[in-house]
Amino acid sequence: MQWIPPINPKRYHLDELLTARGINLDWLNSNDLDPHSPANIARYSITKAAEVIPFHYRSAIADNPEVQAWLTELIAQACDDQAGRGAPTAAITHGRSLLLLGPTGTGKTHQAYGAIRELAITGVAATWVVTTAADMYAALRPRHGVDSETEFRRYRNASILLIDDLGAERKPTEFTEEVNFRLINWRYEHQLPTLITSNLVPKQISERLGDRVTSRLIEMCQRVVFKGADRRRGEAA
Repeated sequence: MQWIPPINPKRYHLDELLTARGINLDWLNSNDLDPHSPANIARYSITKAAEVIPFHYRSAIADNPEVQAWLTELIAQACDDQAGRGAPTAAITHGRSLLLLGPTGTGKTHQAYGAIRELAITGVAATWVVTTAADMYAALRPRHGVDSETEFRRYRNASILLIDDLGAERKPTEFTEEVNFRLINWRYEHQLPTLITSNLVPKQISERLGDRVTSRLIEMCQRVVFKGADRRRGEAA
């Protein structure tokens, strides 16, 4: 972990988030030169989060109580692991997963990127790999000059993974079914926290993802169902 100098909260759209969570900017920018301090980890995590969060979600705040509870659980487990190992930092390595379900435009992706920002400011290290399901399939399709297995392991082994819009393809192929099973099964067996969003309603999950994947998701994930109208259409109007 490298030492990160004080950061400008406006550059990272932090003012509202820090106020909402009661975090003092003086703490965040404390100049102790300790790369393992929670404040430095928070600054480092904020800069890394900004690299994976799309511009549209740069100010996202995860205000859903169940998403907040999931983050709190991950943080507590990381702190317990740190104490047990005598490690210099608390880091997210294992824990429950979270499945956000609901129609298009109900705020699932906003909450997911908000969760990345929320976790970044806590001082607990979390190395995110972020993708949409469609982008992941595209990256993994066999083609000349690309080692698909190496690319797959990047998603498979991520300490914490966000998959947005899983199950969007109306006609799953043999390829996407294999990718889904291999990925979800590995992360299920190794208890690697995974944040998944999907436009599916609960009764559609097995139909789109198959019984083997669905069974594992049910056991490994806390499920949150979003309801309501498409907010994007309202904003456009």
